[in-house]
Amino acid sequence: MKKRKTASVLMLTGSFRQSGVTIYQRNGKLVTRTATSDEKRSNTLGQFKQRQKMRHTTALWQMLKIDCKELMFTERDTAYQNFASLANRLPVVYVERLSMGHASFLMPGIPVSDGTLPAITLKIGEVNGAAALLTDLTNEDLTNHSKFWLYTAVQNLENDFMPRVRFSVREVKWNEMTLVDGHLALVGDEFADEKKGWALVRVNGDRCSQQGIVTRCSLYQRYTTEEALQEAAKSYGGLTPKPFLSPG
Repeated sequence: MKKRKTASVLMLTGSFRQSGVTIYQRNGKLVTRTATSDEKRSNTLGQFKQRQKMRHTTALWQMLKIDCKELMFTERDTAYQNFASLANRLPVVYVERLSMGHASFLMPGIPVSDGTLPAITLKIGEVNGAAALLTDLTNEDLTNHSKFWLYTAVQNLENDFMPRVRFSVREVKWNEMTLVDGHLALVGDEFADEKKGWALVRVNGDRCSQQGIVTRCSLYQRYTTEEALQEAAKSYGGLTPKPFLSPG
């Protein structure tokens, strides 16, 4: 009895990449080419810093998007572009490639909103000896149909080693606020927690204020040092040295 030969047919609508080879269709024919390069990827100090900054921006955005359904970034084509443009101002944190690739850190200035309404000035302080989130809002700000959303950020240590920021948001009612020297404040023990941060966002319809987190959390600072930079760079294969320029 003859054995039947089974034909294998590869249907392509784009390209297929596997084991360093890319296969694609051109003019009805399959074309194969290598998809790898022996050239080492450049990793100068400037490139490394920007890549670390974008890694952290992405990690923060993923957590913010997962944890908070109420997000308002209205000043760019997409919410992520808007968030990333603001997060680019944050300090660079350096983490090792394999063990800390998804780490995120609570720090002052993490953006939670961006819009055209006046920003609220926020400060962590005290009211009659009790911890408080102080604002520059007055009673008049409570009568112009605006709502106020309180974002809370918490620095967690997940799986006993991975620093990760978690977020939550809730609407603040006017009767939760305390008038102090003509300005409104939120008072409570939670505002003494050094692993938390807050942002109060003014919202009116589809408009909002630009707000960033205020916090006393300092864990991130140990990942901004020269030592942290060198350890992180080593895990990525080291930095590309500057080319030697001979004197003219």
